[in-house]
Amino acid sequence: MMQTAEWASRERSGPLDVVVTGLPSDAHTWNLVFIQLLIEDLGHHVVNLGPCVPQDEIVESCGKYQPDLLVVSTVNGHGFQDAEQLIRAIRSRWELAGLPAVIGGKLGVLGAEQRAGHGRRLREAGFDAVFQDGPEQGEDEGLGAFAAFVARLDAERGPFAPLADGPATAGLVPSGSTPVASATSLEGVAG
Repeated sequence: MMQTAEWASRERSGPLDVVVTGLPSDAHTWNLVFIQLLIEDLGHHVVNLGPCVPQDEIVESCGKYQPDLLVVSTVNGHGFQDAEQLIRAIRSRWELAGLPAVIGGKLGVLGAEQRAGHGRRLREAGFDAVFQDGPEQGEDEGLGAFAAFVARLDAERGPFAPLADGPATAGLVPSGSTPVASATSLEGVAG
């Protein structure tokens, strides 16, 4: 396994290698297929672990595949607790400490105040970006923000540092958060 410094400086050329996964409590499938297709359309390789993946399997898969990005998607509204535990487990592994990781979807069931708190806590726990579904966000804006995140990660290809809030990232992780895709696009057809 690679050390954090080796992870950041390893040879990186060509498309990103991305692991996409659901959380243990989320049995939805279409959101994972949608994100896989989106990332592939952006020109990158995807390993889709599927829905209801146990935390240990996600961590082990990241160690095995050594991806350039981990994308976690949830639709059921109960992903916050699973996600917080997952990112802490990822960050506790020295060989995964530098792995860029994002989460998107519906992370809570109570509303906008809870969404802002969940996004903040998940970033504090170790996620590099949080994209949440919300009625105030449009599908194009959320998909654009996610695609911009992936494009910047691909362009940087050097040592990864969490993106700083500023003019270039202002729309990515606002306190109200930006969704990867709208609730309508994912939940309406989720399996």
